[in-house]
Amino acid sequence: MRVIILFVFGLLQCSCTSQATKKFNGVSFVANQDKVLQEHVDEVLLVHANHAAVMPFGFIGSADKPQIVFNTDRQWYGETKEGGRQYIEMLHKNGIAVMLKPQIWIRHGEFTGTLKMNSEEDWQGLETSYEDFILMYAQLAEETNSEIFCIGTELEQFVKHRPQFWNSLITKVRKIYKGKLTYAANWDEYTRTPFWSQLDFIGVDAYFPLSEAKTPTISELREGWQKWKPSLAAISKEKKKPILFTEFGYRSMDFTAKKPWLVDRYEEKVNLKAQFNATQAVFEEFWVENWFAGGYVWKWFIKHDEVGGSENNRFTPQNKPAQKIIAEYYKRY
Repeated sequence: MRVIILFVFGLLQCSCTSQATKKFNGVSFVANQDKVLQEHVDEVLLVHANHAAVMPFGFIGSADKPQIVFNTDRQWYGETKEGGRQYIEMLHKNGIAVMLKPQIWIRHGEFTGTLKMNSEEDWQGLETSYEDFILMYAQLAEETNSEIFCIGTELEQFVKHRPQFWNSLITKVRKIYKGKLTYAANWDEYTRTPFWSQLDFIGVDAYFPLSEAKTPTISELREGWQKWKPSLAAISKEKKKPILFTEFGYRSMDFTAKKPWLVDRYEEKVNLKAQFNATQAVFEEFWVENWFAGGYVWKWFIKHDEVGGSENNRFTPQNKPAQKIIAEYYKRY
């Protein structure tokens, strides 16, 4: 399977004048306490997704603590190595390619971009712990023929203060894993990420602010993208790498495009139209571009019938109008 997917990668990376017709139409496949069953994957197939991000987790006590706890029996099944393998195998069985994307969770949900040590000793401790975490999952990615491996997610301070570590880490990952690499930079981080030339995709978590309207129209949202889109196109051209939205999505709430990264449970009222419009706008702006590889909707829960719906103001598009527009565009591309 990897050979087929890599052929598509080559088309995306080499085509400079013709529009790529096939995109990575992905979902961020949220870890669960249970194994993935065929009925769970069937719902992914119904939206015509051809990619899924599998996301095992490591945990840190606070943003200044160096020790990452991962792959323990205290975690949910899907957050562990065994669970990651089972998820990948089920997705591959159904012809869905995988980006293995191990992530860090800081206690109380503190933003990972603030992860920063206070001493050289702690920095070295974090580097050792993070390397163990990433290389274990790089090995899993290789063993499962995962099509993409993501070496980190939204770790700006870590990247900024320890660039030599990241250069070394990429080299070590390359010795283990033979597929394609990316890093998931936050929307306001990617222009400063120093190692794109060593990776295969410029990964961006695309939570760009687009509009301050309560229910922005598609045209207003597309206009909002014009502030950000030229920079994405420019860095793709400069680095000769396609842009991959390692995460994209909107909450089904009022003012969803004002601060799309918000995760507060007590934010604005449910607004399904706002989510629908914002989702359609990102497709209309990016899926036509030959420098754009595709992306992974944030986020998709395996137990489809139990999530989302008309009273839910969270990110998931499941059982909401936004699910229909995702299916439409994923089928088209």
